[in-house]
Amino acid sequence: MRLLEIATEMDLTDIDLANVDENITNAGKILSAVADKIGEYLADAGINLVLSLVLLIVGWKLINLLSKKVKDGKLFEKVEPTTKSFLRSFLSIALKILLIITIAAILGIPMTSMIAVLGSCGLAIGLALQGSLSNIAGGFILTFFKPFVVGDYIKSGEYEGTVMAINIFYTKIVTFDNKIIVIPNSMVSDTALTDYNAFPTRRIDIDVGVSYKEDSDKVKQALADAAYSNEKVLKEPAPEAVITSFDDSAVSYQLRIWCATENYWDVKFSVTEKIKKIFDERDIQIPFPQMDVHIEKDE
Repeated sequence: MRLLEIATEMDLTDIDLANVDENITNAGKILSAVADKIGEYLADAGINLVLSLVLLIVGWKLINLLSKKVKDGKLFEKVEPTTKSFLRSFLSIALKILLIITIAAILGIPMTSMIAVLGSCGLAIGLALQGSLSNIAGGFILTFFKPFVVGDYIKSGEYEGTVMAINIFYTKIVTFDNKIIVIPNSMVSDTALTDYNAFPTRRIDIDVGVSYKEDSDKVKQALADAAYSNEKVLKEPAPEAVITSFDDSAVSYQLRIWCATENYWDVKFSVTEKIKKIFDERDIQIPFPQMDVHIEKDE
């Protein structure tokens, strides 16, 4: 009520209407300029945002296409599968990181600040992901020094199987029962491993125990016949049957035969089965473990 009383007592003739009009005009100009600036900023930001989105979609697809070309293209058909697999993985990750940095630049993120942030993050990530960095280093070692290649059958530590791929972080192998084992590259490069495909031929050793009463020449001939019955067994080096030890219940023989590396398991299983059939046909006894017990009777 007091405010109303004061308002009614005011002399409106004392107000300078010219100044009010001028102030309103200036305020309108300022608001108009601010609106124009906001419009320009949103327009520029919108264009950059759309450009960045288009670049992300197109660039991502091009990188995936390039990765496919590395895998299946004629340009890389002479490159070894091992190198090709690692190269494809490395290029894909490196190009995608470069694409993200380019998009950040288009959006107006200062590069100096971004590089500083990336450097700090890189140091922190490097300390946190020492294992991953060692996997990358292991991948380079496996790719360029080639202790084995894709398609080889290897044993690394407790794992063994056929090498399926060598990626930037991991090596994939396929086991006999069709399972995929993913092993960190650092573990493969730092562990003693066996490459069963290093040479075109391999030797198969088949051990068998025979009764002491059997003639050794007869047993050796049976083993040789079992070896020569398989056409995949190489004639040179020639099959060899030898006595390896005299055990408690049997004489231990070993049949040593050679075959092409890719025929290893087929020959091993086939010849082992053939030995059993020939021993049965020729009445060669494979004894069970036995023990002679002598009882002395007190008089």
